[in-house]
Amino acid sequence: MQKAVILLSGGLDSATVLAIAREAGHECYCLSVDYGQRHRAELVAAARVAAAAGAREHRVVTLDLAMFGGSALTDLRIAVPTDGASAGIPVTYVPARNTVMLSLALAYAEVSGATAIYFGANAVDYSGYPDCRPEFMRAFEILANLATKAAVEGTPLVLHTPIIDLSKADIIRRGTALGVDYALTVSCYQADDDGLACGRCDACRLRRKGFEGAGVPDPTRYVPRT
Repeated sequence: MQKAVILLSGGLDSATVLAIAREAGHECYCLSVDYGQRHRAELVAAARVAAAAGAREHRVVTLDLAMFGGSALTDLRIAVPTDGASAGIPVTYVPARNTVMLSLALAYAEVSGATAIYFGANAVDYSGYPDCRPEFMRAFEILANLATKAAVEGTPLVLHTPIIDLSKADIIRRGTALGVDYALTVSCYQADDDGLACGRCDACRLRRKGFEGAGVPDPTRYVPRT
């Protein structure tokens, strides 16, 4: 059985990608990153998802991107947008986050003997992040096979982005067919410590729209409205 590293945030997309990797017959080594995000409930969700999927390992790397700031997800002084009216690259973009996470997954893959990395990047229903584009993923795979001992010695690595061209509704349909329990996941950019979602941020809107489009009941737990 070939080993694969799955970047697991605890959200809807990465939970689906983990299920896809399992369906492909991989032994799954999950990696989550505690990078100083305000929505830390996603890390608890990631542990739930990894356990439910029967992952071989689940590791959490602590890396303080909050020391640089520059994002509403790592700097509490910057408000998370809730009006859905942002133009261009939104303030929830975390500088270099995906590059850093993929690099950590690459190191984990080399040490664990994995020949694949699975990443839940999406270029359809997403928030305009430049590091979710297909051209970035292709470039990183090239980098990975230039930079690692394993590749130089004849064991190349493949970067899989199986949901990159799917709508949120299609992702949910795929995951539902694979038995993903989306009630375990947390997507909200500002979920509280119990994992309750705000229902207003971009991530919540995209998630809700996805369930509606897929015709699947939304299991998300939202903060009660007063």
